Amino acid sequence: MTTIIPRGALIVSCQARADNPLHGPMFMGAMALAARDGGAQAIRANGPEDVRAVKAAGLPVIGINKVFNPDFPVYITPNFESAAVLAEAGADIIAIDVTPRPRDGGPVAELVRRVSEELRIPVFADCSNLDEGKAAEQMGAAYVSSTLSGYVDPNAPKPHGPDLKLIEDLAKHCTVPVIAEGRFNTPELARQALEAGAHAVVVGTMITNPREITRAFAAEVMRAR
Repeated sequence: MTTIIPRGALIVSCQARADNPLHGPMFMGAMALAARDGGAQAIRANGPEDVRAVKAAGLPVIGINKVFNPDFPVYITPNFESAAVLAEAGADIIAIDVTPRPRDGGPVAELVRRVSEELRIPVFADCSNLDEGKAAEQMGAAYVSSTLSGYVDPNAPKPHGPDLKLIEDLAKHCTVPVIAEGRFNTPELARQALEAGAHAVVVGTMITNPREITRAFAAEVMRAR
């Protein structure tokens, strides 16, 4: 199978929420250039404006479109309309929340099919467990990812580290490339993801969110006082 994302690639997630000083296409475009120069081989970005901006780095772009709706828990590219604008913006791959939770749109299997067939863009399936990854492959997803592990149940405590067991299980049971994503906050953990069977690994906060990196350092400094 031909894949847009090279094996062993570091994918950098260039995202900033609206309350972040670095929010906006200009900053994300610059972040993508810095990530490219540092060795990233693909970029993950949110929304059509940021997708257009990060394309300047000349790397494959995994586009997502976060559409928040208080009536539905799924917000990562929940429907065809949110995917179509990413395609128009130039996304090379489109990431979709493939969990079976309610969404503002049709069945997720239909969404995967339409993105793959009508937009002719590979689908990157954001999963929270093995069953979702296996189901996404059957739906036609080109990639399966551990992105949502630890983030689906709002009442469960958030894990501190990445779900390497899920990466290993996905790699054993899926034939499409498995992408590691979620709480990979050190170079050592990123390497462990590849050793667990991941095709590539996504790193976001600990590369592209100076505010959160600063908070982590400040917290440790405070403990030493």
